[in-house]
Amino acid sequence: MNTYNNSLFNELKRLDTEQRNPESMHIDMAGSREIVQVMNRQDQQVASCVALRLDAIAEAIDLAGRAFKKDGRLLYAGAGTSGRLGVLDASECPPTFGTDPSQVVGLMAGGREAMFQSKEGAEDDPGNGIRDVGRMSVTDRDVVCGLAASGRTPYVHGALAEARKRGAGTIMVCCVSESQVHVDVDVDVMIDIPVGPEVIMGSTRLKSGTAQKMVCNMITTGAMIRMGKVYENVMVDLALSNEKLVERARRIVMMLTDVDYPEASDLLKQADGHVKVALVMKLGNMDKENAVKKLEAHDGFIRAVLLNLE
Repeated sequence: MNTYNNSLFNELKRLDTEQRNPESMHIDMAGSREIVQVMNRQDQQVASCVALRLDAIAEAIDLAGRAFKKDGRLLYAGAGTSGRLGVLDASECPPTFGTDPSQVVGLMAGGREAMFQSKEGAEDDPGNGIRDVGRMSVTDRDVVCGLAASGRTPYVHGALAEARKRGAGTIMVCCVSESQVHVDVDVDVMIDIPVGPEVIMGSTRLKSGTAQKMVCNMITTGAMIRMGKVYENVMVDLALSNEKLVERARRIVMMLTDVDYPEASDLLKQADGHVKVALVMKLGNMDKENAVKKLEAHDGFIRAVLLNLE
C-alpha cells in the first residue's frame, strides 16, 4: 500500500476530476443552506456541459439502435459509481420499454456484490473487463459502452479493448476532456463531458455521476424511441409487472383512444396486456391478430401503422 506509483500519481494530478473546486474551498465551514446552494450552483453547469456533446450522444443512440435491430445488445461497463449507473439504466429498461433483461446489461467491476459494497480494487485490472466481456459472449452485433468519470479506469479499458477485438461497437463516456483520455483502442463514439472539479475533490458521484446518468438516459431512451417503443410522447411498450404499471397502461389506452376505464381494461385483456396492440386494435379498428401483423410489418411503430391503413 505504501508503494509509490509515480506514473499514476502524475496522471491523477492532471485529471480535471481530481482538481480542487475554487467555489467550494470553504464548504467545510458552511451551514447546511450554504452547502446545498454551492452544490446546486455546480449542478446547474452539468446540463450545459452535456449540451455540448449532443452530436456524439446522437451517434451513440444510432449505434445502439442498429444493434437492437440486429437482435444485439447494449452492455455498459464501469466501476464504482459509473458501473452502478450503468446497472441502474439497464435495470430500468424492461419495466419502461418492455425489453428483455438481456438486451441492455450492466457489467460492474467486482460483480453483483460491488453494487452494494465497494470493491474498488476490482477496477485496477483490465483483465477483469476482458473476462466480463468474454463471459457475456459479446459479438459484432453488440455495443459496449464504457463508463469512467476519469476516463482512465483499467477495467473499462479492458472491456472496450475486448469488445473491439470481437467486432462490437464501442462507446466511451467520461467526464474529462478527450485529450486527457488514453484508451488503448479507438472507440466508435467518444462522449467526453468535462464537468470540471467536483464540489468535494475527486467525489465523482456528484457532477460526473449526474452527467453520466443524463447520457445513459439519452442513449437508451433515444434508441428505444427509434425502435418504436414510444407513440407521440408516451411509452407504449411498458411491461405490466406491478399494479402501478397496470393502471398506467389503462390510463394510456384511455388517453390515446378516448375510451372509458372498463373499455380500456377490456382492450388490454384482449391484447394480452400489450398496450401497443390494444391501441392499434382501437385506433385502427381491427382485431388482435391483424393488429399484431400490422405492427410487425411496420417495425413496431404505431404511427406508421395508422398512416398506412388501407
